[in-house]
Amino acid sequence: MTYSEFFSHVVDVVEGVGAAILVIGGLGAFARFALEVAVRRDQDAYGHLRKNLGRVILLGLEVLIIADIIRTIVVDSTLENVAVLGTIVLIRVVLSFSLEVEIDGMWPWNQWRVAPHKPPSES
Repeated sequence: MTYSEFFSHVVDVVEGVGAAILVIGGLGAFARFALEVAVRRDQDAYGHLRKNLGRVILLGLEVLIIADIIRTIVVDSTLENVAVLGTIVLIRVVLSFSLEVEIDGMWPWNQWRVAPHKPPSES
């Protein structure tokens, strides 16, 4: 087995882990939603479902980005593949950023305002 073949298999495993996170995490989020609706009668069950699904998607995207980076750097390092990787990472970063805003309900730079600790002091 060559170096390139080995890392090609590693990429396949990492992609499988990313897909498993999305599928299993999504099913888990819906199972928790059903439990909150049926047993606890939680009024904000839908809000919790959206947050949990958002977190699952973020984690899955991060793992899939790792697979894309490994593939581009180790397996197929052509200029065209690097450009495609850059585009994919840019799209996923924008998607991750918008999911973070959707989950937290605020811009990331405003999170210190609602946190229980003091904002970082200026040096």
